[in-house]
Amino acid sequence: MTARMKNPAMVLPDAMKGIQNIYKAMYQGGVPPQIMELVHLRASQINGCSACVFAGVTNAKKAGETDERLHAVAAWREAPFFTGEERAALALTEAATRLADRSGPAVPDAVWDEAADHFNEEQLSAIILMIGLTNLFNRLNATIQGARRRDLGLTAVRARAPAPTGTDRRRGGRGRRPAARGHAIIPYGHNPDGTAPRTDRPSP
Repeated sequence: MTARMKNPAMVLPDAMKGIQNIYKAMYQGGVPPQIMELVHLRASQINGCSACVFAGVTNAKKAGETDERLHAVAAWREAPFFTGEERAALALTEAATRLADRSGPAVPDAVWDEAADHFNEEQLSAIILMIGLTNLFNRLNATIQGARRRDLGLTAVRARAPAPTGTDRRRGGRGRRPAARGHAIIPYGHNPDGTAPRTDRPSP
């Protein structure tokens, strides 16, 4: 089985250029890679994008995450494994992803204020962009049925931040900066030419 079409971001070259520029800027925002991957994973869980969840877990482990913490992301409020910074980022992710679930402001002041207490403006920008782009890819996969098909959902590729080195910090905070990053971006679930990837992979 195949997806309904190639990922639209691969069909329109200028779209991919824009996404690449956003990713490049996003990873220069000073947020530790682990937090960025937690944000991506939680949004993908909420949206039910299996390709993005699978790739997110893989990339998070490469960024240094443990199985113990990854298993608890969906229940992070009850889990003891996450820092205040990570909890603030996850709460913001949930609010900004579930925009239609509230009758009042989609992102309550309490959620925003908690995030702003832990991250500066550049870091908040990076987190918000990660939330937005993850939701974009989740919706692209859902629309073209890329995430539900076995031949598209298991080798999803996305730019990822390298493991922290040098002056990189494990936790976030105001004014902390990871090393500069530059990666080519491929939408989740596609090879560089936009075709379906191999299918001889284990199910997530």
